[in-house]
Amino acid sequence: MLTVKDSVAVITGGSGGIGNSLAEYWLKEGGKVVIADMQENLLLAAEKELKTISDNVASIVCNVTSEEDNQRLAEFAIEKFGAINLVAPFAGITGDGLMISTDRETGKVVGKMSLEKFQRVIDVNLTGVFLTVRECVEQMVNHDCKGLVCLISSTGCLGTAGQLNYSSSKAAVAVMPKVLTGEFFRRNLSDKIRCMAVAPGYVGTPMVKNMDERIVDKILQQIPIGRLIEPEEVVSLVKELYRNEAMAGETVFIHGGLRLGSKG
Repeated sequence: MLTVKDSVAVITGGSGGIGNSLAEYWLKEGGKVVIADMQENLLLAAEKELKTISDNVASIVCNVTSEEDNQRLAEFAIEKFGAINLVAPFAGITGDGLMISTDRETGKVVGKMSLEKFQRVIDVNLTGVFLTVRECVEQMVNHDCKGLVCLISSTGCLGTAGQLNYSSSKAAVAVMPKVLTGEFFRRNLSDKIRCMAVAPGYVGTPMVKNMDERIVDKILQQIPIGRLIEPEEVVSLVKELYRNEAMAGETVFIHGGLRLGSKG
């Protein structure tokens, strides 16, 4: 079993949401954290707040779609804390919209999802994850680090209308643990570096809680436990996946029994 104490977590999307909750937990458990994000002002504010828990936190601005930024992130973690034990590429965006929109009267197509809108979500949610994982795993191998690559998928990977870009990216992430575990196995690395993914449902982040109340009510009607998932509950699952070295190669859903429109 692995312990969080003195272990080093690299977290993208670390200035808010689940990423920030994970950073808080890691520090409280005696771990060390490198948080990365695009917006420097939010990143510095998050670092300042986290330092009220522990000084073992550092931040770095990182555009996850950039090879150079991801390389710098991984090298920074090694330079700062000497190891990488948890890779949590939690940076992600949405860009909802229908692939085609039709006129109610004529039925003809009047709009299409732009390539830019589709590609932007893929670039961050899929390519960004690949780059962060690739660079961090390189450092883990070269510095003989033991730990977990924990990806974040979503129930959106099951397919949600109006989220072709997001669902496609999360479906791809959901299969990565199997692929990477197979690759690590071939290279005799799988006893040291594992890969798992968590797939949350609707999480009570500020973004979701600030949505229109009618939309939130409709969401809650689909969740058997009758509430949103708390970020801390997702973090608790990540902690267990890190701790339990028998967990490898799978995606674990945490969604409160979400029925996706059916109470059957």
